[in-house]
Amino acid sequence: MASLPIRVWLPAPDSAELMGGLPDGMAADVWTGGEELPDSAGEVEVLVMPFGVRRSRLSVLATLPRLRLIQLMSAGAERVIPHVPAGVTLCNARGAPDAAVAEWIAAVILAQVRGLPAFLAAQQRGTWEFTETRPLAGQTVLIVGYGSIGEATERVLTPFGVTIERVARRARPGVAGPADLPAMLPCADIVVMLVPVTPATVALADARFLGLMRDGALLVNAARGSIVDTAALLAELRSGRLRAALDVTDPEPLPAGHPLWSAPGLLLTPHLAGATTQTIPLAMAIVRAQLARYAAGEPLRNVIGPQGY
Repeated sequence: MASLPIRVWLPAPDSAELMGGLPDGMAADVWTGGEELPDSAGEVEVLVMPFGVRRSRLSVLATLPRLRLIQLMSAGAERVIPHVPAGVTLCNARGAPDAAVAEWIAAVILAQVRGLPAFLAAQQRGTWEFTETRPLAGQTVLIVGYGSIGEATERVLTPFGVTIERVARRARPGVAGPADLPAMLPCADIVVMLVPVTPATVALADARFLGLMRDGALLVNAARGSIVDTAALLAELRSGRLRAALDVTDPEPLPAGHPLWSAPGLLLTPHLAGATTQTIPLAMAIVRAQLARYAAGEPLRNVIGPQGY
């Protein structure tokens, strides 16, 4: 008697096509994150999590009796972690957004260093305002949270002649640990935040952290809004001592009338650093490889365990 196929839930009707077909021995239904579940809720073993599932809807994970693997299409996992049932493995899509986020980081750094927001404002006023700007070459970039996105960022920025310094949760050759951060902040011209959200990183960039940054330094946040103390950052921006580029905010989405909209020295984008036309295909390639490992009983990759990710 033939065994039943492994039941998988995919996030969109075209997901199987985007990944080039399901591995042998698997069958799929589609769950886009809505209230209605597929009829196979009692059978599904693998859930490929859709983007944008409401936090309140994540409680459904505990109602799936045969669920064994939750595979994310994003790198960030903080919204899902509290809802993962016992005995279920959670994996992220480490690597999928790396190139896109690294490009965004390079773009906003160049824009801020070369004064493009001010020149755009002058263009809109119809005024010719010549101003010298400092080159990016020779500046020191401190990457806080040196994982795969940090590595991609270093590859993009190195040709500009910058010095790269690195901090990660665990120190290793060439990468400092958290205890070294206070001594490194005053030496950096640009601080790039790439840490995941954990109890240790919420409000990491607080008043003390920002106060250690040198006058005129640039803070770039491509991680999550909650790792930066918004009130502390606003105080620094309003004083003119620091500048910032944010792809993420706290709160998010940023409500109308919030003071960040008009904060001086701030370049703001709506959480799109990792969103390019290549992001979903790259994520689906990671998903298919993971499904193939699961079907074959092989060790999974990008597992988020008790030590975090």
